[in-house]
Amino acid sequence: MSALVLSWSLNIAQVMIALAMGCAAFRMLWGPRAQDRVVGLDTFYVNAMLLLLTIGIESGTDLYFEAALVIALIGFVGTVALAKFLMRGEVIE
Repeated sequence: MSALVLSWSLNIAQVMIALAMGCAAFRMLWGPRAQDRVVGLDTFYVNAMLLLLTIGIESGTDLYFEAALVIALIGFVGTVALAKFLMRGEVIE
């Protein structure tokens, strides 16, 4: 019974995360300002990381967890670089 509940809850979570990724992609592509697009990108990479984590829980392999960690690190650095560029006009001082 608990394996069935876990399977159903993971599938429902994956569908909801995919819908959230669609909303974030909409904000990235049609955001009225550059700041909205950066927030959309930040939300998109967090949702992608969460989707990989749910797939990793479902499959039971460590590869998805490592990929989620890489996405989190690259996404954070990208968000900081974009925010710094929008704030000052340059990334490297």
